[in-house]
Amino acid sequence: MILGIALLIGCCVARGQATLVKTDKGWVSGTTDSERGLRVFKGIPFAAPPVGELRWRAPQPVRAWTDTLQATEFSASPIQNEPRPFYAWSEEFIAQPEPLSEDCLYLNVWTPAESGNEKLPVFVWIYGGGLNSGSANCAIYDGAEMASKGIVFVSLNYRVGVLGFLAHPELSEESGHGASGNYGFMDQTAALDWVRRNIAAFGGDPDNVTIAGQSAGAFSVNAQIESPLAKGLFHKAILQSGGLLSGQLSQDLEQAEAAGVRFIEKAGVRSLEALRELPADSIQAVSNLPGVGRFGVTLDGHFLPDTDMRAYFREGRHNQVPVIAGWVTGDGNFMGSNAMTPEAYRREADSLYGERAGAFLELFPGSTGEEVQESRSLITLLGFAGLPAHRMALASGGTSYLYQFGHVPPDKPDFPNYGAFHTSEVPFALHTLHTWDRPWQPYDRKVEDTLSSYWLNFAKTGNPNGPGLPAWKHYQYGSGDILVIDETIRTEPGLLQEELRFLDRN
Repeated sequence: MILGIALLIGCCVARGQATLVKTDKGWVSGTTDSERGLRVFKGIPFAAPPVGELRWRAPQPVRAWTDTLQATEFSASPIQNEPRPFYAWSEEFIAQPEPLSEDCLYLNVWTPAESGNEKLPVFVWIYGGGLNSGSANCAIYDGAEMASKGIVFVSLNYRVGVLGFLAHPELSEESGHGASGNYGFMDQTAALDWVRRNIAAFGGDPDNVTIAGQSAGAFSVNAQIESPLAKGLFHKAILQSGGLLSGQLSQDLEQAEAAGVRFIEKAGVRSLEALRELPADSIQAVSNLPGVGRFGVTLDGHFLPDTDMRAYFREGRHNQVPVIAGWVTGDGNFMGSNAMTPEAYRREADSLYGERAGAFLELFPGSTGEEVQESRSLITLLGFAGLPAHRMALASGGTSYLYQFGHVPPDKPDFPNYGAFHTSEVPFALHTLHTWDRPWQPYDRKVEDTLSSYWLNFAKTGNPNGPGLPAWKHYQYGSGDILVIDETIRTEPGLLQEELRFLDRN
């Protein structure tokens, strides 16, 4: 979205709520949602467009504007491959297919506040997509219902893929701090800094900010918790299905820079300067060539200051805040795996765990092909989402809560049933079932009301519990109480504790 500035012709008012708000860079005008009693602002710039010389640099301050900015439409999504439905993810779960642009650093605000004097809790949503796709404009991320229940809801865009996470020796040299990569994470921090400076004008409390995200969004939340650059910008965190403490999907700076050197070679140019001159679409096309790989987390020594994240968290050097963390029972299914015989499974257990292979096989049996498949799916689930949730909860420095979501959405005609699939909890947690085309039943609505109430209560007070909700005990190493959401909603003590402890030690 080009930062067009339009003169405000009239001041729209609903229930006495003016849609005109002054930010530290200029006035913005939004729209009203009279049904829910909200003011809505879409497409507010929080950083300068990362184009030209600003490509692969930390986000820079946006220029102030003099006329009133019409904040009425979502901005473009970040450059990525053309968003298309696949697997269980129908169109409600993906970015709008157009427009896509490097000029994507904008955020959106839904607020029930009538003025800047109300100091409501703030909830900031960070989307998933493997750090290679995604957008704040996905239907299931609509913030209206959550905001109507007494919070200010913010969603943001950040750079993804090669444009958001490329590292290279030249980039590290020019950075001033000897590191490169993680620009998408820095975008998120810039948006949180915008919230700190401006959210009071929208009726939000800058001293009561919760950050939340799912999958790559949870990795992002984990990154903000680790980064000293985000210190003081948030006060609670929700990690849904993912986290850096899994030890997966990250590389050190030397590895990331080497991948960047290979990328320039694939692009057919000789320098970073020449790469910056290429169109963004061409750069994205190069990222899809065989042998290039995906771009993601770099343990750069700057944004993420330590390559040993577990030690970093154990020593309490991270931003210690209360945490909700958890997983969906289908988190281990979407990644896929090749078939393995019981004999091969046992050989792999012996190779990985040696004298502890027997203990491993007791927890993750593999006597039959079916057992092997089930155990490998569980290992994938726990490695990707369960283990980082367990580790994050124990290292949070405050009260933490863990959950397991296994509720299966109702079948949709002519659409495969994927069960409780990766991302399926998001519309329940954000109270956006109305955006997802399924034949919802009363229990689905109950799950939506319950899960979103937990999230709202946590955002407001740091405690998800509230009147009429099943009790959710906080997580401790000894008891391991985990909230389970499937055919019923209940706390299960000791759920998967032996499995998590084994994986945590090995």
